[in-house]
Amino acid sequence: MKFFIGVLFLVINISFIFPVNAQEKINFTGKVLDANTRQPLVGASINFPDMRRGTTSTAEGTFRVPGMPAGKILVEISFTGYTSIVETIDLVQSSEIEFILKPTFFETEAVTVTGVSSATSVKRTSVPVTIVKKEDLLRGSATNLVDALSKNPGVTQISTGPAISKPVIRGLGYNRVVIVNDGVRQEGQQWGDEHGIEIDELNVSRAEVLKGPASLMYGSDALAGVVNFISIIPAPNETIRGNFLTNYQSNNQQRGLHGDIGGNHNGFIWGAYGSYKAAGDFKNKYDGYVYNSRFNEKDYGAYAGINKNWGYSHLNFSQFNQQVGLVEGTRDNATGKFLRQVNQNGQVAEVVVPNDQSTNSTPGIPNQRIRHFKIASDNSFNIGPGRLTLVLAYQRNNRQEFGNILDPNEAGLDFNLQTLNYNAQYHLRQIKDFKTTIGLNGMYQTNGNRGIEVLIPEYSLFDIGGFVYTQRRYDKFTVSGGIRLDNRHLNSQGLVEGSEVKFQSLNKNFSNISGSVGISYEASNNVTLKLNIARGFRAPSIPELASNGAHEGTNRYEYGSDNLQSERSIQVDGGIALNSEHVSLSGNLFVNKINHFIFYRKLNAASGGDSILTHDGTDFYAFKFSQSNALLYGGEANLDIHPHPLHWLHIENSFSYVRGKLSQAQDGSNNLPFIPAAKMINEVKGDFLQKGQTLKNVYVKVELENTFNQNKAFTGYNTETATKGYSLLNAGFGGDIARKKKTLFSLYFSANNITDVAYQNHLNRLKYTDVNVVTNRQGVFNMGRNFSLKLNVPLSFNTKG
Repeated sequence: MKFFIGVLFLVINISFIFPVNAQEKINFTGKVLDANTRQPLVGASINFPDMRRGTTSTAEGTFRVPGMPAGKILVEISFTGYTSIVETIDLVQSSEIEFILKPTFFETEAVTVTGVSSATSVKRTSVPVTIVKKEDLLRGSATNLVDALSKNPGVTQISTGPAISKPVIRGLGYNRVVIVNDGVRQEGQQWGDEHGIEIDELNVSRAEVLKGPASLMYGSDALAGVVNFISIIPAPNETIRGNFLTNYQSNNQQRGLHGDIGGNHNGFIWGAYGSYKAAGDFKNKYDGYVYNSRFNEKDYGAYAGINKNWGYSHLNFSQFNQQVGLVEGTRDNATGKFLRQVNQNGQVAEVVVPNDQSTNSTPGIPNQRIRHFKIASDNSFNIGPGRLTLVLAYQRNNRQEFGNILDPNEAGLDFNLQTLNYNAQYHLRQIKDFKTTIGLNGMYQTNGNRGIEVLIPEYSLFDIGGFVYTQRRYDKFTVSGGIRLDNRHLNSQGLVEGSEVKFQSLNKNFSNISGSVGISYEASNNVTLKLNIARGFRAPSIPELASNGAHEGTNRYEYGSDNLQSERSIQVDGGIALNSEHVSLSGNLFVNKINHFIFYRKLNAASGGDSILTHDGTDFYAFKFSQSNALLYGGEANLDIHPHPLHWLHIENSFSYVRGKLSQAQDGSNNLPFIPAAKMINEVKGDFLQKGQTLKNVYVKVELENTFNQNKAFTGYNTETATKGYSLLNAGFGGDIARKKKTLFSLYFSANNITDVAYQNHLNRLKYTDVNVVTNRQGVFNMGRNFSLKLNVPLSFNTKG
């Protein structure tokens, strides 16, 4: 691994040593105006996604971006309350362009960089992509980043308390969803139930969710889709920008602090950030305070780079550090209250949890500590008539699990995962509206075990994949597609403990051809139709192939199966988007057929009932990974009514549904495990004073979140149980305080689960903990009533002399 780290540093900022194809410098200038009044729009955003550059308009509505390269480039012009402009411009000489924005009360245009080789309009992608902006994250009240995304149709979460959530897209999660952060595929132990994403949520500026197979761009594991978090957005030229954010949530006393600062001087960019989060135990009206659901988190990072007419070269690093308690949910038989382990004179004893433990953010036993370090070099060079992008990254993920009350510092599990990611793409010159890219990407990964217990063997893997992707734009049609060839080589080490073989050595290769083809048709200015067919794949992970051990975090003893085959899917996806002055409607339907779908199931004892193993004095249910063909189908719909003349009023309704079935019943059940229940969200929102002087961008909203019964659980081997539906009443309001058209600070207040409903989400893993014998209710319920208050203070300084 040291060799690969050396290679990473060798290529970092190579442009400083060797000038790369310096092109003619073009000064791109323009003006942004209101379509109705022809008045300048102050502070409009001018963004060049492929160049990692941008600026804002002045008090006169003008802007200037010096040192741009010649050629065709995508630009996005946006301003709050106006329809964005996304178009490709051909820079052949220094010139000024006038952009006219029309007022709107519903955003219909945006740029995406997820699942495509270069930035493109969401309208012109053939697969559904959801954009979640910083403002959307600030206005919501979520316990974590994935929880915030789960408000969107087609996206849900597998949760183990407020600190641990995994994204689920159209019923598929775990290693079937690829997480990307600032252009780098995030690699941790994402295969585990209690393993969340190692990303600082307070530093995220934007999220993009691609729903559907994305193996063409990302290789194995993007079977369900991709969640792309964008944190680094460089400041405009001759500007220093910063942000201070604080947050408090009442239910678990969660508090958060975040600060960031960044600048840009003549193309030299820099920035740094730091965040802190801490929370005590959450509560609900059935369980009271849920012992050991507390956590704390400290994150920081920085970046530096240069933007010139030859391209750009950026270097960034980040450090994620989280300590989180693991909820066991064991209860006292007499009172039904939670129990915790204590050390009594060198012996393990269980005592009832006192209520005064609830506000402490230091986790008890068991708990886990996760540290994720990442350094990445992101480069783009204009070479010949095209552009070469090169991303290299090194990640080190260390996850420790502590479960010994007699020795709290003893790590039962200690994974040391190191990954080198590489991604090289050559973007050919756009000719006759053809945008074509040839790419090669993959990763080299090793994992070591340093704990006293071993759940998975030590291993190494090497991924390599090559692809060709092209997009052709006609007058009303945009056709896109490509083909990819992948190979994964996996080598794991055997292990003998005493006289028992713990792990057999493995040496496996998984290869696959994947591809996609799709079309987007703009039938009119208001109607867009989409159709996409994609073939994806996922190689089995090392836990699925070779697990053999007790896992405190999941309360399971897990067995792998070394004969598993790669999952392969064919998905057909169709959609429609209709936008008018008063109504906006979008809908998507999909069918996803997966061969060799991998799932785990409980094992039966020889005498009947569940197979239970005792390990170090603790009983664990035994689970084993298995395969069967599967079929998923469903869809999402969104309806936004903003009637004339009440354009400030939005009546928004969204619905999502997915059904998952196994081709062959397992122990009498043919339902796919971990399929979320159908969900409908009804929201009434008012937006006011968008051009206010002292108070502006005010919003008020009331929301009813309806989750239906999930009676199609995978009941085979007693793996899952059905879950009742529920409805949550939420509300919020906020706005900006401004002076001389400059925002001084923003306040956001929200209330979730106002009526304090006691409920269990079907994908809440804590619903399977102990039965409360006093109330006869099984498991832990989700969070009760929760109030949230956020204060955001933007900072901006013009450094131009």
